[in-house]
This record gives sequence, C-alpha cells and structure tokens, in this order.
Amino acid sequence: MALHPTLAAVTERIVTRSAVERAAYLAKIDNAKRSGPHRAKLSCGNLAHGFAACSAPEKRALAARARPNIAIVSAYNDMLSAHQPFETYPAAIKQATWAAGGIAQVAGGVPAMCDGVTQGQPGMELSLFSRDVIALSTAVALSHNMFDGALCLGVCDKIVPGLLIGALAFGHLPVLFVPAGPMPSGLGNKEKTAIRQLYAEGKVERAELLAAESKSYHSAGTCTFYGTANSNQLLMEFMGIHLPGASFIAPGTPLRAALTEAAAARIVRLSALGDSYVPLGRVVDEKAVVNGIVGLLASGGSTNHTIHLVAIAKAAGITIDWDDFSELSSVVPLLARVYPNGTADVNHFQAAGGVQFMIRELLHAGLVHADVTTIAGQGLHRYTQEPYLEEGQLAWRDGGAASGDRDVLRGAVEPFDASGGIKVLEGNLGRAIIKVSAVKPEHRVVEAPARVFTDQEGVVEAFRLGELNRDVIVVVMHQGPRANGMPELHRLTPPLGVLQDRGFRVALVTDGRMSGASGKVPAAIQVTPEAQLDGAIAKVRDGDTIRLDAEAGRLEALVANETLRARSARAPHIEATAEGFGRELFATFRQLVSTAESGASPLQ
Repeated sequence: MALHPTLAAVTERIVTRSAVERAAYLAKIDNAKRSGPHRAKLSCGNLAHGFAACSAPEKRALAARARPNIAIVSAYNDMLSAHQPFETYPAAIKQATWAAGGIAQVAGGVPAMCDGVTQGQPGMELSLFSRDVIALSTAVALSHNMFDGALCLGVCDKIVPGLLIGALAFGHLPVLFVPAGPMPSGLGNKEKTAIRQLYAEGKVERAELLAAESKSYHSAGTCTFYGTANSNQLLMEFMGIHLPGASFIAPGTPLRAALTEAAAARIVRLSALGDSYVPLGRVVDEKAVVNGIVGLLASGGSTNHTIHLVAIAKAAGITIDWDDFSELSSVVPLLARVYPNGTADVNHFQAAGGVQFMIRELLHAGLVHADVTTIAGQGLHRYTQEPYLEEGQLAWRDGGAASGDRDVLRGAVEPFDASGGIKVLEGNLGRAIIKVSAVKPEHRVVEAPARVFTDQEGVVEAFRLGELNRDVIVVVMHQGPRANGMPELHRLTPPLGVLQDRGFRVALVTDGRMSGASGKVPAAIQVTPEAQLDGAIAKVRDGDTIRLDAEAGRLEALVANETLRARSARAPHIEATAEGFGRELFATFRQLVSTAESGASPLQ
C-alpha cells in the first residue's frame, strides 16, 4: 500500500528539520563503533576489574574477545508490580546468552518509581525528572566500555523513555528492550471508576475504596489500564525495539520465559561479533519515530508521550514537535478502546488481536512505514506476527486478520473515530494537549467561567464545599516543569467526573500533566508557556470565560488580549524551591528544564 500523503509529508518535514543534528548524531555513533569489542581498548587492569567476579570460562572468553558481552540494565524493584518479575531475569538471561554464544553481566540498575504510589503526594514532583535520572544512570551503566550490546529491563512510565534516552547515547551498540507483561485482569474498570467517584462524594468509606483498588492492582505485572506503562510497551513494538508480540504476554508463563530467552539470543546475533549487527541509533530513525507517534494516536495512548517521544527523538538527533502529532492525528484513525478510553483492559486488547492487528491495519492503510530497521529484521511487517509455543519451542505466526472484539479493536476502514486520540489546542492561553479518545463528542466543546487554583488540594476542597456545582472550567496553574516538576494531577479525576455526571459542563486547563489515565472530562494539559514562565495561564482570573474546543483545536480565554497582557501573573502557592521528599535536590533540574513541547528535559 502506498504511503498516505500526510504521513509522507510529515516524515519528510521531520527529516529536513533534523538534517544537521541527525547527521551529527550518526557521525558520533559511527565514530564510536570499533572493529571488535570495545574492551579491546581496556588496559589489563581495567579488564581484570571488569570480569573479576566472572566464572573461569567467562574470563577466558572475555580476555580472548571471543564472545560478545551483553550489558543487562535493570529497573528491577519489588515495589513496582510491573518490575517485580525482573528479579529472576538476570540469571535466565545469563544462561540463555551463554547458550547463544555470548556472556551477560548486570551492568547497572536504574531507579524506578511508581506513579501509582506517588499520585497526589509530594514525591510525584520527582516523577518526570526521574526519567532523566534514569537516562543518566543508564549512561553510567554502559560507560564501562565492556559491552557489545545491551538488554534494557523496564516497563513503566518514565522508566522506558529514560532507558531509551540513555541507551541512545551509546547508539553504536545494539539494544533490545525486554518487558515483563501485564498482571491478570482484576476488578472491572467500570466498577473501579464508580467506587472512586462514590468515595469522592463521601458516599463510601476509605476501607471500601482500598478494597476496590486492591482488587484492581492485585499481583505481579503491569497495571492493566492503558496508561503510560502500557503505551510504552506498544511503542517499543511500533518502533521495532521489542521482539514482535512481546509486550502483553503475562509474567510467569512459559511463553514469557521463552521470549526473554529469545531476547538474550537475539542480542548476541545483533552485536558486532554476531551475524546481524544492528545498532540502536540506526533503529531509532525518523521513520521509527513517526511510527511511534502513529501507534500512540491510533491506540489513544498516553499524553505523556507528547513529552517523552520528543525527548527520545532528540536523543537520536531528531526534532519533532506537537504540530507533527496534530497533523498525523488528523489522518490516523482511532482503532482501540482500552480503559480509560473504554471498559476493556490490555489483556482484553491483547486477546482481541492487540498490537499485531493494529500494525497490520495501519500498514494496509499506508499509515506507518514498513521499510524500517528493527531488532527483529524484515521491517515492520515482522511485527504483524505473534509469538506462540510449538511443542515447547518459541515460534511466530501471522496475527489474526480480524478483530476478536469490535468493541475493543477495529480495523482502519471502520474505526472508532476517523482521527487520533490526541489533539493539540492553540489560542491566547498558549498551546496544550488534549486526549479526546475517552471524551464523548458532546463534551468536547466547553465554554464556562473559570475557577482558578494553584494546587490540586484547593480543587478538592472547593469540590467538598460544593463551590464547583456549576458549569466550570477548573484552571490549575504553576504545575509545569519549571514550577514543581510537572506532576500528574489524577486527584482531580474523580471530583471532576462527578461534576460532569451531575450534568454540568466541566473541563480542566492546566500546565501540569494528566497522562495516560486521562478520562472522560476534557482536559487541556501541558499548557505552554507554563505559568512559571509568565505564560498567559498565570493571568486567568476567577470568572473569566474560557472556551475549550477540542473539535476546532482552540483554547482561549474570552478576554480582550490587551486586558490579559496588562494583568500581572498570579504567584504560585508553593515556591519552586520546595523542600522535602528530596525535592530540594532537583532545584537545578527545575531551573534548566525545557518546555513540555521540547521534551521537558534538563539534559537536552
């Protein structure tokens, strides 16, 4: 199928815009590549330190440079349910790597915080910056110059982007990402949402809320709603950095174990000492980035990736912006409905055909690039195949040609929506992102008086006091990267949902984040410029009429522009120099961080 002209035009624009930086990046990784293992450049003392704890056969192989040495960079901890399965991965990977002709060493660990634990807490102000700490930690792990390739073990929100940004600094190395899979389905999403809203209204006790949450998040594996963690997994397949079909296979199953072992064997072949050398920096190119954007849009994925994909692309010398997302969104159909965009979870999505069905449909529609370099070879068509076990051995077969459940997954000719799940808004308040895939059409245009806050707590208290029982656009400012690290504002979801259910016209406007769990209430998020940089959002006052129009892509305060400009910016409730929970350690990050549209990174 010929490429859709919009996909071709956006890709060409990105190639042209990125030409200088991309060429410099490729020259850098080509220069970094050596003939044979990098450890050949190490002194005897260096090398002795590097393999001191290895077995005698491993030492002989490393000294002789006869086997590729594979770095394991792990985000394991057993507080994150999604990462708990990684505890046993290093031993299995080492065994499988040796059997495939290589050696594996745990090169380093990276921090991995759980946004589910820190939501609404001070620690959430470290969440976005943890991505860049992870990138730095990945670079430290790979800096020993001992390695011919890497396996990155990570799943959740900032962790996969951080690992990928860090690994791209070593783009001359082959790198393969290894997931852990989702937990089994628990309490239905519809029931969970209902109990959250009842608790927000004071109609159920905390014990009942905790019981419901515990039934939802109940075992090892990724949380099953389609937030940033599961968006990460889908994007790794669309960008060709996972093995095909690896994303949503449950932990602790024979197929999951076989895929992990296959990843270890594959990275040996991808190394410079193998027969299929493919460096990461050549996998993550302009076409792969566009494929990632399309996958995000077609699945109604996490708005966090309008930040993370920008930073990932930048790490590979590629410049993208929200206009690229917006233009692609106008032609990419919405193919999936997974909670919060529907009631199904990712296990249901996987059973209905999952990533393989989506990629096949988008290939047939000319909406993704087929001719890309991937860690699996054979271009993106390889990712229309699903893994299975045949007499105990891992094999791949063509994924289903039809959706197993049209309420969850549809083809490109009969989508849930003709356009993607994420849109860009513009107007006199700046630029913002809105996730519309979960918002019913009748709620996509809201015009109402503003009620202005500088933190989540104020909104929750106003709701409790009944002050928001009316048509209202809640404005929460000073939540951007420069102000406090741009925390997610999920404490606002239940009360705003209650107001909408009461029949009021409700929306949220904020320079903070809502991420992949953005729900049924229209939310203009990541407003840029943020309040801390004297953005217009800081000049909104209680009672100003605001119009949020997701259909036309507009976000405007219906106030004369000269009036808006003449106002002074509202000061934050908490200064950017906040202390406690380690926030004081990130003061430099807050001072250096770029805008949300530029990737919100203090490193780039």
